[in-house]
Amino acid sequence: MSRKSSRRSAARRSATLLAAATLSFGVVAETVPAQAAAPTSVSASAPSSARTAQVAAVTAKAKKKKLSRAARNKAIAKKMVAKRGWSNRQYKCLVKLWNKESGWNHKARNRSSGAYGVPQALPGRKMASAGKDWRTNPATQIKWGLRYIKGRYKTPCGALGHFHSRGWY
Repeated sequence: MSRKSSRRSAARRSATLLAAATLSFGVVAETVPAQAAAPTSVSASAPSSARTAQVAAVTAKAKKKKLSRAARNKAIAKKMVAKRGWSNRQYKCLVKLWNKESGWNHKARNRSSGAYGVPQALPGRKMASAGKDWRTNPATQIKWGLRYIKGRYKTPCGALGHFHSRGWY
């Protein structure tokens, strides 16, 4: 086996191990590099079609800058968190919470429970209250997740505290 072939094989094995390592809590998530998030202009109160257009614009910018899916979704959430008047501390709690829940993958599905999306809504169809495109639009999922957190725990740090004490939120 040549050096080049052995390097490729090692890279494939590493990628396979990395993909396997990302499967935690029964959540199927793609491996994505952690990179800085770009600012975005997604409004939590915008109609679903407007959010879709804004997400498309953020996605186009992110692809240009080669941001990961997780970084794009975090950028959307950061804007929505700020719009709610929550502090950067609350945003950091949200990041920790949803890193554990879905890795910020809007297509994440928990095989055992059926929870779906960035906030891991159970059942996923609950997110339809935030928009018809709940299956594919991370902004819709984030909007629903922030409403859920506000209604049940008041803040993302409250939800994270509950998650640490009980293992769920």
